[in-house]
Amino acid sequence: MGSPLWRWLGLLPFALFVLLFLVLPVLYLVQGAFQTPQGQFTFDNLRALASPTIASAYSLSIRLSLVSAGLGALGGLLVCYALVHGGLPSWLRHAFTTFSGVASNFAGVPLAFAFIATLGRLGLVTVLLRDLFGINLYASGFSLFSFWGLALTYLYFQLPLMLLIITPAMQGLKREWQEAAESLGASRAQYWRRVALPVLTPSVLSCFMLLFANAFGTLATVVALTGANFPVVPILLFQQIRGNVLYNPNLGFALALGMVAIMVVTNLLYFVLRARAERWQR
Repeated sequence: MGSPLWRWLGLLPFALFVLLFLVLPVLYLVQGAFQTPQGQFTFDNLRALASPTIASAYSLSIRLSLVSAGLGALGGLLVCYALVHGGLPSWLRHAFTTFSGVASNFAGVPLAFAFIATLGRLGLVTVLLRDLFGINLYASGFSLFSFWGLALTYLYFQLPLMLLIITPAMQGLKREWQEAAESLGASRAQYWRRVALPVLTPSVLSCFMLLFANAFGTLATVVALTGANFPVVPILLFQQIRGNVLYNPNLGFALALGMVAIMVVTNLLYFVLRARAERWQR
């Protein structure tokens, strides 16, 4: 088995990684958020987070993350139910799982280009709907470069991610529970409403938190799709750090610190809900 010291020594590489790429950068952000460009202590950067422009960016980012996480969680849950309990062949389940592993990591410029080529003004689906069915998406108010267009784009990686992380919980529903409910006279709908869904709720909510955090930090896809014209928080942060007419790295540190605070709350909720879900599934 080895001595306890050697067992703990195996965690050293991970501890170094966390220190170098998580703890020290956060401490650097905290220091920069409370400094002026000249290095003097100030609260002005944090006060600036309440300005209309920045507050609007946080509101937009939160709303976009909530919508994409909600749609991704609902869609992923329904697809997972169909794959696990819908009587579909095993090869189809494996195919969906494999595709989800790839799609959940497909983002940035390639994803933006794929959606522009599909649902842009001259995209394949847009042109086919217009020429074959007389449906003009953009004339009816849809735009890929709007709030709902971005939410739809986010779904490409949100829904597969939900499918991957909710599948173990869906598979963890014991058949004995359904048999016991049916033996007491419950219908299939009553079983899902009163037994399965309450058991799955902590898992679904924890997945929702994870999807929210995943969407909140997305930058490359928004930049590639909208050209930095959609003022979410990551774009404002990118502009302050990389430089434009409003270049202010310390304000960028404050913006990043605000994002870190939201991520910490989100992940704490995720861990709490995940722990509760695991107790049900033991």
